[in-house]
Amino acid sequence: MNLIDYGRILLRRGWILLLLALIAAGSAYFLTSRQTSQYRAAQFVLIQPARTDNGLTLAIIQLMNSYQVFLKSSERAQEVIDTLKLDLLAGDLLAKTDIVTNRDNLTIEIDVTLPDQQMAADVARTWGNLLVTYRTVENQKVQQTDRVFASLPDKASVGLYSPKPLISAAAGLILGLILGGVIIFVLEYLESSIVRRREDIERILEIPVLATIPEMER
Repeated sequence: MNLIDYGRILLRRGWILLLLALIAAGSAYFLTSRQTSQYRAAQFVLIQPARTDNGLTLAIIQLMNSYQVFLKSSERAQEVIDTLKLDLLAGDLLAKTDIVTNRDNLTIEIDVTLPDQQMAADVARTWGNLLVTYRTVENQKVQQTDRVFASLPDKASVGLYSPKPLISAAAGLILGLILGGVIIFVLEYLESSIVRRREDIERILEIPVLATIPEMER
């Protein structure tokens, strides 16, 4: 098949592509827009040694996993719930929270996903303050030169996490185009033996058509 044949197919069956693409995109947008909005808050906790010493810095890097385990626990989740008086179970809140450590810049990121924007920000900040308080208590047990400080460098950043109707609609549009292309391919394959034009005869018999009988005028 040449480009002319593909063009004829698009002219004849292009409506299938457009229809399926519009249906898929519209359905994806409608269904996604009806979902409950979820907001993600990200709170960073900065870990700083009391002195710029390679030994102390290496010790902090090794302790980063311990801080992660400390924060990612049901007890910390319950402390946050009690502090903010949330109507949530510790396990449910813990499932909506991610704790990620970054050893390169000595930070811990606390990500909280909740349907309320302000609540998500409050939970993330309160959760970060638990580590700040923990380090403050632990620092009282050691010399000042060996202390490790935890602080919140900024407020928690909050953004819409889901749903994203436009992205879903774009994905639905692409899926509709692919599905439409498959349907057109199947229809053309099933009708490949049907003769409509002289080109079809030449394609099937693999011989040139020397002459054709014009249609009779009525």
